[in-house]
Amino acid sequence: MPAISSNKPYRIGRSKTGLGLFATKPIKKGTKIIRYFGPMLDCRKEKDDAVENKYLFQINGRWTIDGSVRKNIARYINHSCRPNAESDVSARKRTVHIRAIKNIAPGEEINYDYGTEYFKEYLKPIGCKCDSCERKRAKQRAEARAAKTSTAKSATKAKKAKVAKPAAKAKSMAANKSKAASTPSKSRAPKAAANRRAGVKTVKSAKALPKKRARAA
Repeated sequence: MPAISSNKPYRIGRSKTGLGLFATKPIKKGTKIIRYFGPMLDCRKEKDDAVENKYLFQINGRWTIDGSVRKNIARYINHSCRPNAESDVSARKRTVHIRAIKNIAPGEEINYDYGTEYFKEYLKPIGCKCDSCERKRAKQRAEARAAKTSTAKSATKAKKAKVAKPAAKAKSMAANKSKAASTPSKSRAPKAAANRRAGVKTVKSAKALPKKRARAA
């Protein structure tokens, strides 16, 4: 690991993705923190254009910085989708400086956006691990768990309601049977007995008798 002067406002430290660059002193917004440097590659030359690594920083259509050299401390700065720094590129001077776009507190990791091309080629296949993306994934997982819990509760409630309905129906049927058993059946015998106790005579319907013929005198 390269040595860093004590008067520099950063240090190399352990990050979520390996090594990263961390502030050791307050860094004000707009401050040029560190220069990104290395051998200049001329993309018009076949030999230079064939170089491939993760630390290539393209300045323009012709010139690219090969930042894979160990003395390039800026190569330890990690990507972030919501960074606190950015790359300040001077195509005329062919230089790149990392500049703070926010106030950075001591202990805070310094990061900048690597750009769409780098993101698609190197970060998207494995998933971006910056704080912003980690928080987003954590929120999505929490929402998924909440939705799953809500669905499970709804299913349990529906199941309980389904079980309770037949039970209530059976209880109602049992109550109706009990009521029917306790109610005396209506019959003619009790009515007749009541009539006898009251002294009421039962009148039978009389049959029509044939009239007697009068005898002739």
